[in-house]
Amino acid sequence: MRAYRIIKKLLPSSGGGDDYEKAKKSIRLIRHGCANRPFYHIIVVLQRRDCKSHPIEQLGTFDPLENHNGEKLVSFNLERIKYWMAKKARLTDPVAQLLGLAGFLPIHPRTYMTAWRNRQKTESQTELATESARN
Repeated sequence: MRAYRIIKKLLPSSGGGDDYEKAKKSIRLIRHGCANRPFYHIIVVLQRRDCKSHPIEQLGTFDPLENHNGEKLVSFNLERIKYWMAKKARLTDPVAQLLGLAGFLPIHPRTYMTAWRNRQKTESQTELATESARN
């Protein structure tokens, strides 16, 4: 009896996943890269599927680590994002924050809260530094 290997067809990250017309879809980030070096793809995927399932379409990329100029690089295909939003694809919070910072959507409330917390933290650190300098 021969042993047959089951070869799973690999689909490209640009798409090829199952697309059910009436199924709910979401635009989310999927993590790629290696340990201590994350890199994200912005994809459209069926909402109830696992995050590692095949995407319907890739809409952009996000590199959260700063480059030598101190910039975090993001790229979007805004026409396709508009298309999927018109098809009622749900945006996850991290994607909505990125689109808000890019000026495509209104700024997400979590972005304001993060900035407020960072200001409070730096103010408290400067107060501690001035008190220790006085003593």
